[in-house]
Amino acid sequence: MTAPSTPEQKQPGPRPQRLLFITLPLLIGTLYFALQLLTVPFSGPLLNDVMLQINERFSNSGIPPVQLAPEQLQWVLWISFAVFALLILWLYFTRRALLEGRSWGRVSAIVIGVLSLLALPIGTVLGVFILIGAFDRDVMAYTRR
Repeated sequence: MTAPSTPEQKQPGPRPQRLLFITLPLLIGTLYFALQLLTVPFSGPLLNDVMLQINERFSNSGIPPVQLAPEQLQWVLWISFAVFALLILWLYFTRRALLEGRSWGRVSAIVIGVLSLLALPIGTVLGVFILIGAFDRDVMAYTRR
C-alpha cells in the first residue's frame, strides 16, 4: 500500500512537447558556457594581445594607452571565471526546475530568453525558442507549481 500523496509530492503530469523548446537551448547554453569556462585560464595572453592592438589602433587619437598590470589581469580572469560559473549554475538550475514543473523555472527561463536576444546571432535564435516555449499554454499549465 502506498502513502497518500501530499501537495508537495504532486507530480506535474506528462511533459508538454514545447518544453523541449526551453530545455534544449538551456542545455546548449550550459555546455557553451562550460567550454568558455575551460578557456578562461588560457585567456591572459590573448587579452594582452587585444589590448596591444587597441593601443596601436588608437595611438594617434590622443587616448592614453590601456595597460593592465599582471595582478589586474589575474583579477579580470578570476572575475570572468566566477561570472561564467554563476551563469552555468543559473542555466542548470533553471533547466532542472522546468523539468520538475516549477513556476520559478519558467520565469527564470523568460529572463534568460530575453537576455539571450542580445547575443547575436546564435543567442538570438536560442532566445526566440526559449520565449516560444515559455509562453506555450501547455508549458504554462505544466509549470503552475
